[in-house]
Amino acid sequence: MTRIIVAAAAVMSLAAPAFAAGDATKGEADFKKCKACHAITADDGTEIQKGGKTGPNLYGVVGRAAGSVADFKYSEVMTEAGAKGLIWSEETLVSYLPDPSKFLEEFSGDAAGKSKMTFKLTKGAEDMAAYLASLAAQ
Repeated sequence: MTRIIVAAAAVMSLAAPAFAAGDATKGEADFKKCKACHAITADDGTEIQKGGKTGPNLYGVVGRAAGSVADFKYSEVMTEAGAKGLIWSEETLVSYLPDPSKFLEEFSGDAAGKSKMTFKLTKGAEDMAAYLASLAAQ
């Protein structure tokens, strides 16, 4: 009986959808949708992508706690999400970008909690996440 359960679990894990890897080159090209609000500036001051200051600098966002860029005024729910352990990864960005407020509502359990990011990236979230992840290694 144990062998059947183990075999069934193995088959089910193979049937589960794999996380679709994004294309960083496409994400870089699509960043034009983001630069009205966000810039990407390396720690040494090198401008990778010129952009607005309405949103936080996205350099090194993958691996960073949500709501943690110094001197940036985040929504209360975003700051709380970071305090509760939300760390940006490619996977969390892929979930966040299509509907930021919905993502934060689900993460926090607070239906009143909204993201300040009103833009919804309905297509290409995997590519954008791959692009942003590629910047952490530079």
